[in-house]
Amino acid sequence: MALALAIVGRPNVGKSTLFNRLAGRRLALVDDRPGVTRDRREGEGKIGPLRLKLIDTAGLEESFDDSLSGRMRRQTDTAVAEADAVLFLIDARAGVTPLDRAFAVWLRKQGKPVILAANKCEGAAGVPGLGEAHGLGLGEPVALSAAHGEGMAELYDRLAPLAEDGAAERHEGRPLHLAIIGQPNVGKSTLVNRLLGADRVVTGPEPGLTRDAVAIDWSFKGRAIRLFDTAGLRKKAAIRETLEKLAAADALRAVRYAEAVVVLLDATSPVEHQDLGLIDLVAREGRALTIGLNKWDLVEDRRAALKRISERIAASAPQVAGVELVAFSAETGEKLERLMPAVLRAEERWNRRVPTAALNRWLEAAQERQSPPMAEGRRIRFRYAAQVKARPPTFALFANKPGELPGHYMRYLANSLRAAFDLPGVPLRLGLRKGKNPYVEG
Repeated sequence: MALALAIVGRPNVGKSTLFNRLAGRRLALVDDRPGVTRDRREGEGKIGPLRLKLIDTAGLEESFDDSLSGRMRRQTDTAVAEADAVLFLIDARAGVTPLDRAFAVWLRKQGKPVILAANKCEGAAGVPGLGEAHGLGLGEPVALSAAHGEGMAELYDRLAPLAEDGAAERHEGRPLHLAIIGQPNVGKSTLVNRLLGADRVVTGPEPGLTRDAVAIDWSFKGRAIRLFDTAGLRKKAAIRETLEKLAAADALRAVRYAEAVVVLLDATSPVEHQDLGLIDLVAREGRALTIGLNKWDLVEDRRAALKRISERIAASAPQVAGVELVAFSAETGEKLERLMPAVLRAEERWNRRVPTAALNRWLEAAQERQSPPMAEGRRIRFRYAAQVKARPPTFALFANKPGELPGHYMRYLANSLRAAFDLPGVPLRLGLRKGKNPYVEG
């Protein structure tokens, strides 16, 4: 039986975009202007194995008369009454508004399970709004981007326990989605075949053999893995054929839906700008990253090669400082046993949560070691910090003058945070916001 889910929130927070995303097709009108949706719209959807009966609603307004907004509000009231659960959507980029707070109070009185979701969380712009969302009293918010499809795994984890008869799988039973990407002919398909112990995908010396992102179910020491072999990715300017463009788009889609990614490099060649671009892509998408150095059996001076590659990545990709490099040969299997443990370590760090008390002790110590700069004659001070989500670890920092903090100090904080809580290679998200400490008033 499908779970009836009402999607509610104030106007223009992305309810219809999320409705279309979960439905898998464009059923509801979407526009930047608020108030496009007026009636409640129903449709069938799914997220993972969980079937949903979706109810899209008009933007919540504080209106209870017979005006248009009042009639729209009654449609939303009916949708909530008929639903098994409510997904309350806010705009993380706009932050929590007084209207959001009013409707959070109203939803707590309805007697229905409520999942709080913060939309428009792609990139770092929505991080401070995530921090504010904790104060709504609806539990930990799910960070997502309805437009880009981010955060769907976290949303599934919150919806699955609400399904009847345990029909949905729990998070622990879902496979880890692992994508292997790299330039053409670095040995991605050879690596996949070696991991599987069978010639599952076509390999050869010709570049461009793999076109589709091939998904293969596999198990590593009892851990379910869904392995994605992808097409080689070249510079966009070098891609001219339509088929290669489609293959590249499929590979990028595999990265966006993956949880962990191995960027495969050719250890016999210098680290190229395109390799660094792929590392940056994984960091921007916020995935658990491991770097594989293939063709290690062909490297003569291994110590010098590892030093050269490490220094190049450290200098050019500081956003993944400390990322684990694993050298092996997919062709012979030499040292390949090191790769999957490194991937699982990266995934564990990617899922890690830091206790709020420990986080604020770190913040205080970090300011003592290196004071924030002055702004308009006043010292910038941080009031507190909170981790607003994992996958990847995302933190909101509240300061008296957040707009004045220079980038070099943010990089200092990120590196200090990695060192303090053992988060090497993790693409951290740090967001700044001005606001009062919600813990002070209890």
